[in-house]
Amino acid sequence: MAKGKIQSVEDLPGIGPLAAEKLTNAGYKTLENIATASAAELQEAAGLGEGTAEKAIKAARETLDIGYETAADLAEKRKLVGKLTTGSKEIDSLIGGGIETQSITEIYGKYASGKTQWCFQTAVMVQLPKEKGGLEGNCLYIDSENSFRPERVHAIAEAQGLNPEEVMKNIHVARAYNSEHQIILAEKAAEMIKEKNIKLLIVDSLTSQFRAEFIGRGTLADRQQKLNGHMRTLMKLAEASNIVVLVTNQVMERPDIMFGDPTAPIGGNIVGHNSKTRLYLRKSKDDKRVAKLVDSPSLPDGEAIYRVTENGIIDVDE
Repeated sequence: MAKGKIQSVEDLPGIGPLAAEKLTNAGYKTLENIATASAAELQEAAGLGEGTAEKAIKAARETLDIGYETAADLAEKRKLVGKLTTGSKEIDSLIGGGIETQSITEIYGKYASGKTQWCFQTAVMVQLPKEKGGLEGNCLYIDSENSFRPERVHAIAEAQGLNPEEVMKNIHVARAYNSEHQIILAEKAAEMIKEKNIKLLIVDSLTSQFRAEFIGRGTLADRQQKLNGHMRTLMKLAEASNIVVLVTNQVMERPDIMFGDPTAPIGGNIVGHNSKTRLYLRKSKDDKRVAKLVDSPSLPDGEAIYRVTENGIIDVDE
């Protein structure tokens, strides 16, 4: 088939109606999904032969003209990156003006460090006008720990001068009961992003279900493989739809660290490499918290002190 006539997944060489249906059900609904997949992923998703999968991927890439871009082209794309305020000027300054679209931002910390409060806060703030630091959009919220609390959203919305009932209608929450369910919810998010004007996708928490189900060193490779696939899905959603993806992560104590803070995020390099911006949250005195910027491709390490109150995340001097 001529390159210019390929308009859908079913038009790709070797992909008939049955294979197209299997790919669609597995989340490979567009040429972009196929072009950015690996042959192994398509083989597993639709039972394709290796040669057929490679031909389909090649045809999709040629149709979309996926290849090298100039730095000038990438600079133009960077102009489309949006930034979502956290509600704290100190935190926003630390992370370059707010949480960026087109990438994954990871926040991790111990119990009661305030990770879920960030989720409640951003689910409200994303609905604000752009001139107030919002993205004028709605939120998808994958809850794997049964920690979503509407009353917290209600209080934060009121503090921002918004109608709490309207705000909550714009936050679409799904409870993930296991790691497979969590993966499926992320894969199905693509169709909701356009339908519901989604500008923020939250996963709270990214690793808890994986950690609970894959126990022992013998399961580590399987866990990391599934976690890597899950994060690749989230990254594609962030980039393709120009949305914020915010994930929370649990931590563990590393016994090999004799000096300094032994706290380390779960997921190892898989999570670290897929998260563009990483923040470590820790508790301070009273309602104060500290956010430490651990990793960013363009920003220096640093810390911001803020408060977690009934009205949400605010600066210390407010």
